[in-house]
Amino acid sequence: MKRLISLARRKSVWVFHCPAGGACNACDIEVLAALTPRYDVERFGIVLVGSPRHADLLVVTGPVTVQNKDRLLRVYSQVPNPKLVMAVGSCAVSGGIFSGSYSVIGGVDKVIPVHVYVPGCPPRPNAIIDGVIKAIQLLK
Repeated sequence: MKRLISLARRKSVWVFHCPAGGACNACDIEVLAALTPRYDVERFGIVLVGSPRHADLLVVTGPVTVQNKDRLLRVYSQVPNPKLVMAVGSCAVSGGIFSGSYSVIGGVDKVIPVHVYVPGCPPRPNAIIDGVIKAIQLLK
């Protein structure tokens, strides 16, 4: 039974997009651009879901701020096991240009474990898709 569930998760990864900080919309736009028919991520079985309770992969954009730390932890706890986290953009990876600010804690890995990093400001949709595929390979 576990092998069947593992196979199903590898063939159809459900993604929940969680903007951690409200610093920049560019990474959010690129994540949504990767889900458009131009890039056709559904051929890989990647589907955006509206609830973290249904997600296999948590895609986080933006730096973690003091105000959003608890919200990010709550969303992370709602994702069922085995949970994967992908940090998208320079702000999510290291805090970006907001690093050292009074209200920014830093990158996502300061709060929750991150499995895949996609650097860039903003990263191209091709890089985001490549990061999701690398996350799928971690499910094996």
